[in-house]
Amino acid sequence: MHDPAVQAANNLHMVRERTPLVHNITNFVAMNYIANALLAAGASPVMAHAAEEAAEMAGLADALALNLGTLTPEWLTAMIQAGRAAADRNHPVVLDPVGAGATSFRTASARKILQQVGVRIIRGNPSEVLSLRGGNSKTRGVDAIHSVDEAAEAARILARELGLTLAVTGPVDLVTDGDRLIRIRNGHPLMARVTGAGCTATALVAGFAAVDPDPVGAAASALAFFNVAGEKAAHIASAPGSFMIALLDALYTLTP
Repeated sequence: MHDPAVQAANNLHMVRERTPLVHNITNFVAMNYIANALLAAGASPVMAHAAEEAAEMAGLADALALNLGTLTPEWLTAMIQAGRAAADRNHPVVLDPVGAGATSFRTASARKILQQVGVRIIRGNPSEVLSLRGGNSKTRGVDAIHSVDEAAEAARILARELGLTLAVTGPVDLVTDGDRLIRIRNGHPLMARVTGAGCTATALVAGFAAVDPDPVGAAASALAFFNVAGEKAAHIASAPGSFMIALLDALYTLTP
């Protein structure tokens, strides 16, 4: 197994050298911030959710991030079309099952994508991840009501069952493919006080997966990068509004 810290540094260097194009079918709430975060990190964003072009755009991009934040039936169709096109080209597909477990539509949509698309990485909070296994897991809107530790064993099992990597985020993040497991103990409480932080993390995971064929290393690297940037931003900003801007600056200035 690679040294995760060395792998993270190398991956950040590769993102900035290669400038991977990340196709996002993501939510209206965080779309602009996600695009700016990818640019700050060194990647190139494209936001395209029309079914008429989703598959074609996915074929042009280096990675695809699917986010259920402002889901509609039309967007679900576009996500599946884009996901299939990306997977057919062996491009990484990252799924963010926002709100899975909160409503039957979101939960069923996340499971449908997993059934029909070759998803490589899932990035979600503990409750969202637990909901993908079934049972009685619930979320409070898009917020988790379970801890990362509560979801850890379920994540291992689900990763093995689905043959993919899970990135479960919270105060301490966890990344596992069912065998390997990495915990990321960085970040700052202000990251939970701004909208779209998790969505941004998902997009960054896709950017890192575009340059690293190891999904565990890519996800852990992206989360470490994002969380350390959050720590740097919190040294400058003391409240959510200024923190969001400082976080973008930290993503830009943080070195490998």
